[in-house]
Amino acid sequence: MAQSSIEWTELTWNPVTGCNKISPGCKFCYAEVMTKRLKAMGVEKYENGFEIRTHSSALNIPFTWKRPKVVFVNSMSDLFHPEVPIEFIKAVFAVMNNTPQHIYQVLTKRSERLLELSSELNWTKNIWMGVSVENEDYTYRIDELSKTGANTKFLSIEPLIAPVYTLNLNKIDWVIVGGESGHKARPIKKKWVDYIKVKCENSSVPFFFKQWGKAKYNDNPNDPTIVSDHPQHAKGGCELDGKIYRQMPSKAA
Repeated sequence: MAQSSIEWTELTWNPVTGCNKISPGCKFCYAEVMTKRLKAMGVEKYENGFEIRTHSSALNIPFTWKRPKVVFVNSMSDLFHPEVPIEFIKAVFAVMNNTPQHIYQVLTKRSERLLELSSELNWTKNIWMGVSVENEDYTYRIDELSKTGANTKFLSIEPLIAPVYTLNLNKIDWVIVGGESGHKARPIKKKWVDYIKVKCENSSVPFFFKQWGKAKYNDNPNDPTIVSDHPQHAKGGCELDGKIYRQMPSKAA
């Protein structure tokens, strides 16, 4: 468990570590960079680098939290990676099923396997399931997510590196949008973000704009959230037309 700086969650929980790149959004994977750092520090969990590893010792951690938490599951991996055994996925789900006081946010790029296994999993209401969509080529992940048994379904359109216009939100409960960060970050354009925001508004879907990624991609150089000591600071700032959009699903209430 670790406190998270990710704006839409509180904690990260990593019963699985390691992954591999499968689409353009993976190009500058923060988890891979962080894994190299943790391995160099001698952290046992990352001694095999970015190879897929399951950690049974981490399964009991949520039972130790005294207060309800909002938890990003496997920020350092992908629970639906083909090398993660179905038995272990079910073990992770059992922990989530048996700790209903916590909200778990699971995010995958492997929507095919998610859909394939969906009927074998116990989708309690505290499990939010999301897919990453970085450009138009990967909007099929939205359709596959929509067919799963998850009660709360969300999209992480981050890093947004190209327009996403095929956006079927009929069964989607939440949309997160963000630009890429880091010194090699690819640009994000305001018109791409505006299109998604309007689509969410027209569909009554909560919209969460996480960040521009880099200040040079923010169309407002005077955005106060660019400044690091701003209480709602985000990388590159997070205002959109002078407003901060950090809406959450109504099911979170």
